Amino acid sequence: MINGKENKKYVSNRFSVAPMLDWTDRHCRFFLRLLSKHTVLYTEMVTTGAIIHGKGDYLGYNKEEHPLVLQLGGSDPQAMAHCAAIAEQRGYNEVNINVGCPSDRVKNGSFGACLMAMPETVAECVAAMQSSISIPVTVKCRIGIDDMDDYAGLSRFVSLVADGGCEHFIVHARKAWLQGLSPKENRDIPPLNYPRVYDLKDEFSQLKISINGGITKLEDAQQHLQLVDGVMMGREIYSNPYILSDVDSLFFGESGTAITREEVVVKMTAYIKGQVVQGSKVWHIARHVLGLFQGQAGGRIWRRYLSQNGTQKDVSTDLLLHAYDQVLEAQAKARDFKASKAEG
Repeated sequence: MINGKENKKYVSNRFSVAPMLDWTDRHCRFFLRLLSKHTVLYTEMVTTGAIIHGKGDYLGYNKEEHPLVLQLGGSDPQAMAHCAAIAEQRGYNEVNINVGCPSDRVKNGSFGACLMAMPETVAECVAAMQSSISIPVTVKCRIGIDDMDDYAGLSRFVSLVADGGCEHFIVHARKAWLQGLSPKENRDIPPLNYPRVYDLKDEFSQLKISINGGITKLEDAQQHLQLVDGVMMGREIYSNPYILSDVDSLFFGESGTAITREEVVVKMTAYIKGQVVQGSKVWHIARHVLGLFQGQAGGRIWRRYLSQNGTQKDVSTDLLLHAYDQVLEAQAKARDFKASKAEG
């Protein structure tokens, strides 16, 4: 119990894919779900203003995407509660508050990483949201911002926001410089500080603490899970998505054979055909699978074929199948070359 309220049912936070603006749209999430049944997927950040005043449907998703978390940007408790209620009605499993994005656009809107300096505001948002919905509210934050770069500041932030009713924090183990660094630079330049996140779990053992930032190998994720409750990976999953095919067996005890790349190509082709009928562009979907053959023979040919042909005016809905034919041809040539070299 927190603040006298019964704990809400959280999705398994053991492994998740980070919300990534312009990347983790619904087409990307459908693709990633083919690779892992249990990985928790997050939407791109959606602002309260877009949901309340926008003309488009910013909350659309495919039913196959669950478990699915909406990442919400905002700082007005009433607006956040209103949007959280809409998210619950639309079938989302959780709502996550963005307290980590360092872009100027986010900062000027009084949400994102700048909210780390306003834990009372975040706590008010959490409390308002939790009182209006039955699904959990979580917070994704940094370990600090600007000169607020010590454990005491992080501990105070978590303590106050937890008092508002948040039971799960996803912590990017880098601080954010709100002045002087671009969002891209903020993903790489501030040094990683995993021990600070571990210390947070030690102090707040009753809370769920997930770690994010710079994690590129599933073996490293397993090591982190010795000390925290969950691991979130982002850019590595996007550039090398097939590593997700091992997640269900490694982290969720799932038995059985992982989906093959060929099966992914076939299923994504069927998905593309269905989405094009509804008005989607082939490239808007195909761009997310550029990394499917990362590290494999023919991987460069796959990327080049999709990039060159997927952006044309009239694109075949069989684009992925045609690209896969090119990959198979390249792999056959590689095998023949290897065989002839061995004989010689």
